Amino acid sequence: MSNLEAALGLIDAANAADPTQEDGRPAALLYGERMSAEVARLFPQASDVLQIAARGQHVERWLLKRAEFPEGKEGYHAWRREQGRRHGARVAGIMAQAGYDVADQARVGVLLRKEGIKRDADVQALEDIICFVFIRWYFADFAAKRGAEDLQGIVDKTARKMSEQARARVLAEFDLLPDLAAAFAV
Repeated sequence: MSNLEAALGLIDAANAADPTQEDGRPAALLYGERMSAEVARLFPQASDVLQIAARGQHVERWLLKRAEFPEGKEGYHAWRREQGRRHGARVAGIMAQAGYDVADQARVGVLLRKEGIKRDADVQALEDIICFVFIRWYFADFAAKRGAEDLQGIVDKTARKMSEQARARVLAEFDLLPDLAAAFAV
């Protein structure tokens, strides 16, 4: 078994404990598989570190509850930052178990904490993958629970996080309403 296979297997084993079910499977496990599918599709030459970061993007996310943080935007951002820190540390530990060196362990933390978005190609690739998974698998249910104005704001924020290439690809691959599609115009 390769180091990559070992790391992905350890992430999957951790995520298999997610008590939240989606399509009869642990939600974090399914999310990780969807992330890996998008890596393979969008970045077929992705490094091990990018592949591992994508699969571990939500590793054991359920352990840190959103309700443990204050309500509102500030509390939400604090929760997200702590999730990124925790995911980076947990995935680095998994990589150590799988035989990766300290530099790769540190690098995966940079990706999972989203340090250098828009400046670091791998961090940006991970963000693009996250956005594609959201649009492909979660957007419809998300949109059904939001008003038009709220939904437009979320779409605008999603588009701003993506690279120009990814935004163009969204327009080519998804049939979005004109107002929503305008957010992805390059």
